[in-house]
Amino acid sequence: MTDDTVSASTGWLTIPDLVEALGEPLGRVRRLLDEKHLVGSRRNGVFAVPDVFLLDGHPVTSLRGTIIVLQDAGFTDDEVIDWLLAHEESIGQPPIASLRQGRKSEVRRIAQTLA
Repeated sequence: MTDDTVSASTGWLTIPDLVEALGEPLGRVRRLLDEKHLVGSRRNGVFAVPDVFLLDGHPVTSLRGTIIVLQDAGFTDDEVIDWLLAHEESIGQPPIASLRQGRKSEVRRIAQTLA
């Protein structure tokens, strides 16, 4: 998957899918969501999380801080997801692609300007 097609090819994981993908019990998966390590949406009627928010069987480590910055700027969960998956001109790819590459500083810098 190329970085520019992250949003177009994103799969969605339901809660049972997350339990399996993370190898964690349901309570731990719910805690990861409550503590903003992951963010999901009820699109198509079922709550799900974009699969690109996981890396090597764990939430992308820099995702939590970025979610918090965006929510502090007034973004809803749906808006957070949309922003993370959409192509961001200033970095040349979707923000989640940069986070997956360990480039959290530039993503957070841009996120902070959105407040």
